[in-house]
Amino acid sequence: MRIFVTGATGFVGSAIVPELIGAGHQVVGLARSDAAAASLAAAGAGVQRGSLDDLESLRKGASAADAVIHAGFIHDFANYAASAQTDKRAIETMGAVLAGSDRPLIVTSGTALTAPGRIATEEDAANSTSPRKSEEAAALVAARGARVSVLRLPPSVHGVGDHGFVPLLIRIAREKGVSAYIGEGLNRWAGVHRLDAARLYRLVLETGSVAPRYHAVADEEVPFREIAQVIGRRLNIPVVSKSPEEAADHFGWFAHFVGLDCPASSAWTQGELGWSPTQPSLIPDIDQPGYFETNQKTFDQTGGASK
Repeated sequence: MRIFVTGATGFVGSAIVPELIGAGHQVVGLARSDAAAASLAAAGAGVQRGSLDDLESLRKGASAADAVIHAGFIHDFANYAASAQTDKRAIETMGAVLAGSDRPLIVTSGTALTAPGRIATEEDAANSTSPRKSEEAAALVAARGARVSVLRLPPSVHGVGDHGFVPLLIRIAREKGVSAYIGEGLNRWAGVHRLDAARLYRLVLETGSVAPRYHAVADEEVPFREIAQVIGRRLNIPVVSKSPEEAADHFGWFAHFVGLDCPASSAWTQGELGWSPTQPSLIPDIDQPGYFETNQKTFDQTGGASK
């Protein structure tokens, strides 16, 4: 298949591209910069220049493809509503191109806000209060005749090159001199290794499955305190509890995510597609020297990427 991938040079997308190419597919990735284009070319992929807010480039990429994987998202937590609208328009644009055909569109979403406080499953519809509108847009284009599936990622997608939530926690701990959790730290996060997630994207396309939702979850429920303990031990700093009020000052804008109790299951996905995670699980994977290098890229306090 010829597969158009948005977010193709991002943390997850850069694992999806070689996974697809290695399976014999032709990949074209969306690239907004010369560096991204060069990275795609080096990986053996074609290049569609553009960005998520360049709707014409998205139309061109989708029009020439047998399938589309939408893995791109602008992770700017200071302007999240605008990012969510950009994402929604991108999905609607590509979905309109694919409507009425049998060409699949995989839309990326998250498990974190699906069912707070209990284990989220593939049967759970999107949480209507979520600020991210990826699944809302997917439902709209499905109603218009597009073949759409949602692939949900957990809060921690980990592995080499991670610049998401765990590296941010490490940076905050290093700056504050303590590794913290909220209350007893028993709130749970789900996780998956980026290479296991990439394989699931491929399996959804190759099996021809048309289920509305899949979960890329390997670790269903990791107590947040265990994450904080790894960070404290690696940095040789105290591991402490913070009250909700103290957490707001300690973690800043990230306190809400730290306190989430958001376990998730992938039992149905594994049974349906024969997908079984094989990469290291969350705790042993982050308990590695590479996660604690001082030049590790993370989100900054506005949610953008920084060094």
